[in-house]
Amino acid sequence: MSYLPAEIPGPEPLFDDEGFWAACQERRLCFQHCTACGHFRHPPRPVCPKCKSFKFQWTEAADEGELFSFTVVHHGAHPAIGPALPYNIAIVRYPSFDDVRVISNVVDVAPEDLRIGMPLSLLWERCGNGMLVPRYKRRE
Repeated sequence: MSYLPAEIPGPEPLFDDEGFWAACQERRLCFQHCTACGHFRHPPRPVCPKCKSFKFQWTEAADEGELFSFTVVHHGAHPAIGPALPYNIAIVRYPSFDDVRVISNVVDVAPEDLRIGMPLSLLWERCGNGMLVPRYKRRE
């Protein structure tokens, strides 16, 4: 069972993030890695914010991150989210990838038990439009 209801719209890849979502469909979390200066970046964009190069490659990330920040949503913006309330929106940090951050959810922790710095493991869930999306669970 998915963390959020199947009626919640899933991602619709655009030109700049198409590679990111393609890797996700293979259960691989990849970040852009500038081949000119070595800087990692996320979300995907055409130009490196550090050196302005257009050259990059996709590099697969580790399955582990840490909770950088979060919020707990008590009032849904979409009628279909009602059964999932309250739910969390988490920012997960990857220290070994220039601190890139991913916005997602932590699926197995009650809102009152979430803690900044909490070690997390990556997992994959299919959303309503059939796309695989990265989510996280507490790492033991």
